[in-house]
Amino acid sequence: QVQLVESGGGLVQAGGSLRLSCAASGRTISNLPVAWFRQAPGTERELVAAVSDQDGNTYYTSYADSVKGRFTISRNNAKNTFYLDMNSLKPEDTAVYHCALAQDFTPSVPTMREAYHYWGQGTQVTVSS
Repeated sequence: QVQLVESGGGLVQAGGSLRLSCAASGRTISNLPVAWFRQAPGTERELVAAVSDQDGNTYYTSYADSVKGRFTISRNNAKNTFYLDMNSLKPEDTAVYHCALAQDFTPSVPTMREAYHYWGQGTQVTVSS
């Protein structure tokens, strides 16, 4: 059984930083795309960032325009864990953040929700002004 467990959410002031982690079990994340999505109340779940793994050395990333230059997605295949480093946080970044894992290798970085088969339960990030 594949499980994804997020950690690292919390309350932070605007301009602050947080690091989210997603630990996977039951399946290796090597060579599979992983991503972070977020959902604020009354909105659709949206992609924040995604990273593929072409061959263990080549990675492609994709970011939402709203987080480019502030957020960084990374992965540690040896630890079966991936991360989202969030800097210069804004109140509009407040949401529940979900990590996601695709079940098949792809030659590009999937950005659609439907491309991801496994999901974490979510962790709340609240940014106060």
